[in-house]
Amino acid sequence: MHCIQSVTQDIRYLGISDRRLALFENIYPIPRGISYNAYLVLDEQTVLMDAVDKAVEDRFLENLEAALEGRSLDYVVVNHMEPDHCASLTEVLRRYPQAQVVGNAKTIGMIGQFFDLDVSSRCMAVKEGDTLTTGRHTFTFAMAPMVHWPEVMVTYDAADKVLFSADAFGTFGALNGNIFADQVNFERDWLDDARRYYTNIVGKYGVQVQALLKKAAALDIACVCPLHGPIWRQNIDWFVSKYQQWSTYTPEDRSVAVFCGSVYGHTENAAEIVANRLAEKGVRDIRLYDVSHTHVSDLVSEAFRCSHLVLASSTYNGGIFTPMETLLLDLKAHNLQNRTVAIIDNGTWAATAGRQMAEIIGSMKNMTLMEETIHVKSAVKEAQRAELEGLADRLAADVLA
Repeated sequence: MHCIQSVTQDIRYLGISDRRLALFENIYPIPRGISYNAYLVLDEQTVLMDAVDKAVEDRFLENLEAALEGRSLDYVVVNHMEPDHCASLTEVLRRYPQAQVVGNAKTIGMIGQFFDLDVSSRCMAVKEGDTLTTGRHTFTFAMAPMVHWPEVMVTYDAADKVLFSADAFGTFGALNGNIFADQVNFERDWLDDARRYYTNIVGKYGVQVQALLKKAAALDIACVCPLHGPIWRQNIDWFVSKYQQWSTYTPEDRSVAVFCGSVYGHTENAAEIVANRLAEKGVRDIRLYDVSHTHVSDLVSEAFRCSHLVLASSTYNGGIFTPMETLLLDLKAHNLQNRTVAIIDNGTWAATAGRQMAEIIGSMKNMTLMEETIHVKSAVKEAQRAELEGLADRLAADVLA
């Protein structure tokens, strides 16, 4: 049975939440599920803004049919061709053969790549600044390449001042009846998932996100409709400010995230000594993670949040402890910058992890390494405790400066 909500007088929310999917993009854990958002604009002509994943196609099509109330579908705007939004496109076009596909040149090419479907006779190719008028509503299209695929665009509705933002301003998490961000405690219950979504899905492309934010700043926006997560109609500037921080790799919090890769607990002991000393010195909201037990997507998100990072790793097979190496390579792949980093390594006969961690950090942009690596040999002794506490003192002084 259909389940529809109104966004504005003319715009209907047709989205579906999937609470069964375990891994988004088959890599990111989503214990709270995910929403696939799509929207229908009811005007003199009707416009569908994007579609949904194949897994929820049936219920989406019920929503679409009910929202149309017997009317035809005139346009399908494809802001993003990723299958979680477009796997149901072929069925939409089959059911509504008169509907025209609206997308840019890259989008139209990707339709042919994903589907055995020729839309050349029923497509409207748009470029930057092109418009589509359907009656009261005039839609303007703006390209947003690499936020987070090269074909991505966003659509602005001048009548209701709505930005259909594709994957921008999205978040992990299923919607639970409340489709608007002002209907939930977003900062408490959604911000961590929003940050994890941004940093892992879009984090590499800060320059491209900045370009989109500049385009959005020139628009009078009363509502932001993303393809995942809640719709924004209040306090939009607050969420935009988060995107400003994340896309410029500016830490949200002056605090310390301690990442620990420990085999038998001795390296973890070193990390806990540092964390305890930081707390004694007045540093708040410290986070200590065992990189073997926390998914790397959460660790990447925390590295984006915090201003200072401590990397404590055992040497393993002559290299960095494997989960720690995975984290470091992910941080580099997601273009993390502008952090202060301290390194602790541990080795019983040949400690090489510290040097190799420093090499990876040194290859990243605008990363500050704190002095020399602290070396633990097998287990922490009093001499190493003094060194670790000294490191924590210097870190705390920098955090609290």
